[in-house]
Amino acid sequence: MLTRWKVALRRSIRTKLLALVLLPLAGVLPLLGVLLLVWGDVAFDRMLITKIRADLAVAQGYFERVQAELSASAGAVAGSHALHLALADPGRERLVALLQEVRDVQALDFVNLRDAEGRLLLTDQGSSQETEPADSRARPGRSPADAAAHSRIEVLDAAAFAVLAPRLRDRVGVDVLPTRDAAPGSTRRVERAMVMLASHPVRAPDGRLLGHVQAGRLLNRNLALIDHINAIVYPEGSLPFGSRGTTTLFLDDVRVGTNVRLFGPAQDERAIGTRVSQAVHDAVLVRGSTWLDRAFVVNDWYVSAYQPITDGAGRRVGMLYVGYLERPFIWLKYGMLAGIGVIFFAVMVVAAFVSLRWAGTIFRPVEQMEATLQRIESGAAEARVGALDSTDELGRLARHLDALLDLIADKTRALEGLNAELDAKVAQRTAALEASNRELAATQTQLLRSEKLAAVGQLTASIAHEVNNPIAVIQGNLDLLRSQLPAEVARASDEELRLIDAQIERMRLIVTQLLQFARPAEYAGYVTPLDTAAVVEDCLVLTGHLAGRTRIAVERDLRAAGRPALNRNELQQVLINLIVNAIHAMPEGGTLTLSSRDLRQPDSHGTPVDWVTLSVADTGGGLDAELMDQLFQPFVTRKKDGTGLGLWISRSLVERYGGDLRAAHRDDARSGAVFTVWLRVEA
Repeated sequence: MLTRWKVALRRSIRTKLLALVLLPLAGVLPLLGVLLLVWGDVAFDRMLITKIRADLAVAQGYFERVQAELSASAGAVAGSHALHLALADPGRERLVALLQEVRDVQALDFVNLRDAEGRLLLTDQGSSQETEPADSRARPGRSPADAAAHSRIEVLDAAAFAVLAPRLRDRVGVDVLPTRDAAPGSTRRVERAMVMLASHPVRAPDGRLLGHVQAGRLLNRNLALIDHINAIVYPEGSLPFGSRGTTTLFLDDVRVGTNVRLFGPAQDERAIGTRVSQAVHDAVLVRGSTWLDRAFVVNDWYVSAYQPITDGAGRRVGMLYVGYLERPFIWLKYGMLAGIGVIFFAVMVVAAFVSLRWAGTIFRPVEQMEATLQRIESGAAEARVGALDSTDELGRLARHLDALLDLIADKTRALEGLNAELDAKVAQRTAALEASNRELAATQTQLLRSEKLAAVGQLTASIAHEVNNPIAVIQGNLDLLRSQLPAEVARASDEELRLIDAQIERMRLIVTQLLQFARPAEYAGYVTPLDTAAVVEDCLVLTGHLAGRTRIAVERDLRAAGRPALNRNELQQVLINLIVNAIHAMPEGGTLTLSSRDLRQPDSHGTPVDWVTLSVADTGGGLDAELMDQLFQPFVTRKKDGTGLGLWISRSLVERYGGDLRAAHRDDARSGAVFTVWLRVEA
């Protein structure tokens, strides 16, 4: 069967067209459908995880805001004038009344006053340190660092918390309920309190530490806080398709505050006392990571986020949880994926039907033309395709084939007589084509050069217009400033003003040099034999402020005695450009090495030539291999604010005098790049 299909594919256009139509529909389109379904499933799950991550961030932000507000409340009491007046009163009634007023106004669970060592002096119930357990972790002041204001989460035993807020002792105990998928445990009841504490020092006017104001909220069964966080994270109508948002505070792995409902007959009750699943327990409480995934919560699956809560000592003592019911979103995902599958299947069926009908309009005319050609090959020269119903390209092709067969019969004899003439014309045209190709190559070279010159001309015209005007304004205002300054100030600032004048003149020279590249016949520099060491020293003076800002050390090794002939300003421009590039390559500091040598090497024609080489080396990151190939091309740069013209212009200046500019990696123990200027020394 497979062999017959292979033979049919090689010999029949009908089979090829059917294969071209059916293979994409039966193979590629279903594969694309499966890939889209898989991608949609993964993208949908990632969207759910992204949302739960944002929900956890909102819940954590509000939880930290509650801590900040608690700290602010303690600070307001500690710095209040009323507290200092109450402390000065020998009786306790006024102080107790103040603590109770602060507790009620700020909606706190308890407020107490401690001495400088952290011992409990007075609570809002009037009790003192005599009833506080000695090992209570709620006290500040045990180290100098505790003298500053701070807030934290602490877990206290029932006795320690009863001293701070005896009226809330009934909220501390939580019966542990058996929960599906929870970690094995034997605890039947939790008798510890998770407390949000804030402490603020109380200081005398002379700065002496008098004690601490400590405020706190009990998180056990704090349903108002849980419901408020849930309302912020999941306001009414924020979750579609009947999903529900939930928020929970855990003490270790036991829910002590939640709006998750119980399962079974008591499903209207909150699931306080139930435990988290073992997978979440191990990930969050044991390993300290944040859980962002689906998780089983009491009686159903939720898209969940768990984050560890640490106490003041950095121990993981609980978790903050937010999540929403997964089932509505799962049904939505399945519906979306099913819809995609149905659409793909329908498209595949319709496309197959239409494609098969259209394929018939292609292979039938082709088969008819093939039969006609076979008849002609068998000797029936009068055979023709005849009229076809098709009016497309194939129909027109059949008519053209008939016309061509008629024409072939008439022209066969004429073609034989024209063979010799055609051979001669082919030879003639070949020679002409070769000449045209040579002219075309020369024209292309000239055109490329003209385009480059045009680009440089446009660039220099723009620079001359955009730069000369600001230079004129700067020069004018500088002259005005010099004329308006008092004589003493002008003398004191003469060096700085002259330096500004010099840099303005240098900017004018740069613009002139750019114009020189565009129109070299109109701009020419003065050429003199130069002392390269003196030019290098002048360049270091002009760039010294840049090297000083980046802690760059300068090393000199100037041994060249030759005096190459070229324009001093142009050589200075080349060296300054190389020095500035080297400084930019060492933003964290380094070593700039300037060296010169006398060399004798043959030029490109083999003639021995005396050279002076000037090298600028840095200890930066070096040059990438990819950049080396394009380094001296225009508009190539790694600087964010660079134009990419510096090295191109510098090499062009040096080449004008028969020299060269080369770049390489350093060949010594240091890393970095080295740029070398080769200058001819004429006899």
